[in-house]
Amino acid sequence: MSINVYSVGTKVRLSSAFTDIDGDAQDPGGVQFKLRAPDGTVTTYIYGTDAALVKDSTGNYHVDWLIADAGVHRYRFAGVNSGQAANEGSFRADQSRVD
Repeated sequence: MSINVYSVGTKVRLSSAFTDIDGDAQDPGGVQFKLRAPDGTVTTYIYGTDAALVKDSTGNYHVDWLIADAGVHRYRFAGVNSGQAANEGSFRADQSRVD
């Protein structure tokens, strides 16, 4: 699996789809998003509390993340309560070669 590469200063859409055992879209009882920046800082958003974690439709959520630091970023969407599931991903950001 290849990793997406972006430039620092880019806003990326990170998304996740939750489904039931039959593959049908399902909202978990709650959704949590965490992102670990290259410096080890972890940002956490909870759906319904933090406006940055957006529900697009049943089972589909996203966060628009403005990349501030170069390096590998790792993130996780996790369903809590009913419909427990988790989706993880990562991307790399590079400093501009022009600036």
